[in-house]
Amino acid sequence: MRRTDWQAVLKRAEQHAERWFAGLADRPVYARSDSREVLDRLERPVPEEPTPPERVIDDLVAAVDSGLTAMPSGRFFGWVIGGGLPSAVAADWLTTVWDQNAGSTEGTPAAAAVEQMALAWTLELLDLPRTASGALVTGAQMANTVCLAAARNRVVGALGCDVEAHGLFGAPEVHVVVGEERHQTVDRSLRLLGFGERRLRVVPADEQGRMRADALGELLSGLEPPVIICAQAGNVSTGALDPMAPIADAVDRLRTRSPAGAVWLHVDGAFGLWARASARTRELAAGIERADSWATDAHKWLNTPYDCGIALIAPAHREAHRHAMAIRAAYLPEESDHGIRSPLDWTPELSRRARGFALYAALCELGRRGVEDLVDRCCAMARRFAEQLAREPRVSILNDVVLNQVLVRFGDDAHTRDVVRRVRDDRTCFVSGTVWHGVEAMRISVSNAFTDEADVDASVAAMIRAHSTR
Repeated sequence: MRRTDWQAVLKRAEQHAERWFAGLADRPVYARSDSREVLDRLERPVPEEPTPPERVIDDLVAAVDSGLTAMPSGRFFGWVIGGGLPSAVAADWLTTVWDQNAGSTEGTPAAAAVEQMALAWTLELLDLPRTASGALVTGAQMANTVCLAAARNRVVGALGCDVEAHGLFGAPEVHVVVGEERHQTVDRSLRLLGFGERRLRVVPADEQGRMRADALGELLSGLEPPVIICAQAGNVSTGALDPMAPIADAVDRLRTRSPAGAVWLHVDGAFGLWARASARTRELAAGIERADSWATDAHKWLNTPYDCGIALIAPAHREAHRHAMAIRAAYLPEESDHGIRSPLDWTPELSRRARGFALYAALCELGRRGVEDLVDRCCAMARRFAEQLAREPRVSILNDVVLNQVLVRFGDDAHTRDVVRRVRDDRTCFVSGTVWHGVEAMRISVSNAFTDEADVDASVAAMIRAHSTR
């Protein structure tokens, strides 16, 4: 292989990128082609001869363009997916160009230093213990896994068992307590760590999906350590946060009669943890700082490009975090002696993308005031959705709109499903459907930094059109 003209192919990619961003305002939000149609355009034998790089890019764009959903659009409200801040997108491009395998300080000193700074800023913005350890991973799924791996090893280790050496063979049973309305990625993380779903102790939730602290207290009063409790900041349907102060009180009562380290409180805060960054929503997240670990995403509310999950673990469990993740080999460097940690000792990956560059750029671009404004504006746009839709006949808002999530029901189940489908097919905006407490609902998640009143109003108009069609 010989090096080609980088300038020409990168310029071509830049031109396609500029057209993409310039067209987001007018582009149909939902993809115009399904996966089968895209594959039909791609399907062929492996090329026998090399292809000029510029043509590769042009052909790729031509094949996939109609199958792309405009997720960075201000009118994408499906699931909880943010857009991309300009500096974060640009930093992510450079991350690809620089191509750093961000495992060690020895191999990639810049990536390790930037990641450490970005994690420190994240702790400051979320008002969590400043010396907590952290890891950048693919998303909240793996952030939960990292935190719960440290939790598993710590609570079992507190009773004299070495999970790193022996696994869970011969270890005491770990009681894992979860909320009824937890996100299912928590269950998958627990499965990966050797905890079967049928062994979970499930705490009932209230009408908004919040764990009932009184029920948790009753359950914990009958358990013996080791115990891991998983709470939630930001229900994926309602946006509601578990009542963390009374939950932490119940956990502390269990701690007082347990060996040190044998009880662990984890918070899955994929998007809701960012409520702590705003004065208007901070009270909803009061008490979260009392947990032992926290999982969140930057590619949701913070609007970094995919992917950037963040695992954070309290200072008291720093060594549990490191021991659960660290890897040793003769060719790998030891931890640096100048205060910069090697990411490979804190994450489940050895080879990994340098996610810290985009996270650092996003935090720089926004600053404390910008992060707070982003949270507040998305919450305001969610309320705008709820207020406008609630005026329509046979439309019900099913949740208290406390953050950026809105649950809407259009008459009955069948009609609600039809409205979700028609709204998608209209392509003005993108929404997802769900089932909430046994009934069909439309789920609106406002997570994009660029969503404004015009986006909301145009989307509401599309929803009303779909609702009016019987």
